[in-house]
Amino acid sequence: MIALTRNVLTHFGCKFVYQIFLPVLLILSFPLLIYAQETDNPKSAYEDVPEFGGPSSVGGGLKEDARKKEPAFRFEGLDSFFKPYFDAKTRVNKEMGLAYGFDYTAMYQSASESLGEKNAGGGIFRAFGSWTLLGRESGNTGSIVYKVENRHKYGTDIPPKDLGFEIGYVGFTAPIYADYEWGLTNLYWQQKLAESKFNIIAGVVDPTDYLDIYGLINPWTSFSNLAFLTDPTIPAPNQGLGAAFGWMVSDNIYIVGGLADTNGDPSEPGDMWDSFFDDHEYFTHLEVGWTTSYERRYLDNINLTYWHADERVNAATPDGWGVAFSYATFIDEKWMPFLRVGYAEDGGALYENSVALGFGYYTAGTRDLLGFGLNWSEPSESSFGPGLDDQYTAEFFYRYQLAQHLAITPDIQYIKDPAQNPEEDQIVVYGLRVRLDF
Repeated sequence: MIALTRNVLTHFGCKFVYQIFLPVLLILSFPLLIYAQETDNPKSAYEDVPEFGGPSSVGGGLKEDARKKEPAFRFEGLDSFFKPYFDAKTRVNKEMGLAYGFDYTAMYQSASESLGEKNAGGGIFRAFGSWTLLGRESGNTGSIVYKVENRHKYGTDIPPKDLGFEIGYVGFTAPIYADYEWGLTNLYWQQKLAESKFNIIAGVVDPTDYLDIYGLINPWTSFSNLAFLTDPTIPAPNQGLGAAFGWMVSDNIYIVGGLADTNGDPSEPGDMWDSFFDDHEYFTHLEVGWTTSYERRYLDNINLTYWHADERVNAATPDGWGVAFSYATFIDEKWMPFLRVGYAEDGGALYENSVALGFGYYTAGTRDLLGFGLNWSEPSESSFGPGLDDQYTAEFFYRYQLAQHLAITPDIQYIKDPAQNPEEDQIVVYGLRVRLDF
């Protein structure tokens, strides 16, 4: 019976996601406009959406997109066009417990020097949401969380994810902009217990949603380089089957732990079952942290994370372990300085050692965000061979909120001593990101 169930799930997994789940989701979302009503907030109020993880998680993203902003310009036509839609989303969430959203993000990057391609462009369409089915009155909610994406390149021979190694840089100048077309990146059950102090998720998970988080970790709205996102000494796997928990031990102390498939592949959801239960190659992590309060857990945060990665036989990657430390705080609701340090012992990590520091500054009533970061890294010898130079990376970006639903982010990355391009002392990568959420 177990073998039969596995075969059925494997055979029909992709068909269900691409031919049934996604089309039904898209078809049902827009007729919900019949619930539209007038509201003062031009965007939907999602403060009650269950959340597991940081600002890049589904819950965190829904809340951020729903937050009322003060845009630089009032595009009355654009805001008026979307108003009935966002009014409908508010009503649907209140009556049905369904919070959902869509976005499209485009990125273009150009390097001053390269061993190969200098230019890279790509885009990502996402459909995501959280449907609370149990415990809406008690607070101990049970929810289905989903996210489906289409990541693609356009206009260039490579997507932005590949530009770093193309220019001889051991790292990713824009890690999320890949080229695998449709992928299932979240489909899990989230359960809150003990008056929401204990959370557990299980299903198709993305460890970077909740692993070593801080306030500027979101690649959709803040930094682009991996050096300032999830610690690059942590070989966090791609999305796949896994489970994680979060526990507020006290008002200020929390613990996060989890297990995930190291061979996850969101573009092949039908293979996730076999990969997890047959290969037995896992990524595990445990994090202990301090925060000023649960509500500010990724704004004011000090944490220490331990991780372990099993050997990956087919990928010829040895097992390994490492530790990471992170400090971030939010001052006067404007300044967010941070310090992040990591060490890795094999495990397929990008770097053996990494130190990143910088800050974010919210301007004009948190309308815009300015960010600056510096990173020193030592590329992993087990992954890239001995004798490589240390690398130094700087990134500066300014997210400009043009409208409630539209932001544009120019970005400059400076790379000194790219480890796999010894002929160049420095390379500059110019980038532009545009994001529309709806």
